[in-house]
Amino acid sequence: MLDKQSTTPIYVQIEEYLKHRIVNGEYSKGQAIPSERELTDLFGVSRMTVRQSITNLVNEGLLYRERGRGTFVSSPKVEQTLSGLTSFTEDMIARGMAPSNKLLSFERQLPTIEIAQGLQLTEGDEVFSVKRIRYADDMPMAIERTYIPVKLVPELDQDAFGGSFYVFIEKSSEQKISHATQQMEAVLVKKEDAELLQMKVPAPVLIIERKSYLTNGLPFEIVLSTYRADRYKFVSEIRR
Repeated sequence: MLDKQSTTPIYVQIEEYLKHRIVNGEYSKGQAIPSERELTDLFGVSRMTVRQSITNLVNEGLLYRERGRGTFVSSPKVEQTLSGLTSFTEDMIARGMAPSNKLLSFERQLPTIEIAQGLQLTEGDEVFSVKRIRYADDMPMAIERTYIPVKLVPELDQDAFGGSFYVFIEKSSEQKISHATQQMEAVLVKKEDAELLQMKVPAPVLIIERKSYLTNGLPFEIVLSTYRADRYKFVSEIRR
């Protein structure tokens, strides 16, 4: 099955072999792949070569290891484009997945200086501080920490976060959502967040800070999101 005369390294050929069977459904989500010893015997190569192939696929998010049990096929990553402004709920529905969330906290408080400046608040203005876990098909995907000016939607309550907050804000403010700015960075997950996202540490996450605006130019939210890097990826189209 391997071409040892090829210029393509053996470990890459083994990766492609495993990828092909994952894509074709021969190895389904959650299923264990053959052990390192079985793959070593199958291909007639060293265990180190097989281990390198598996490690690369683990790093790509296609496989995951469980100590003492073996290596398993991961769930496919959810893709989100960076070209449009949509809510998590809208994204998941568009992909045929069932969105849900768990509200961890809902508080009215004075914001930090950074949040106050970002939302163009004056001294004494309060924000609603909301923390929740976002799920897709009952799988935890992200933790969202959202800050909304109280003076913009004083009637805001916990029920608004049972579905799409963007639909609620457009109805309540009688303004359309215009645009947003966001920045992204990769970091190691914090222990508290790892427990909520059912991750093992150390593990990478994507931190995204989004500030969204209404058509009248006012910012209506700042969202600090922690996304599972093994379950989520962002895609952008770049034109010349």
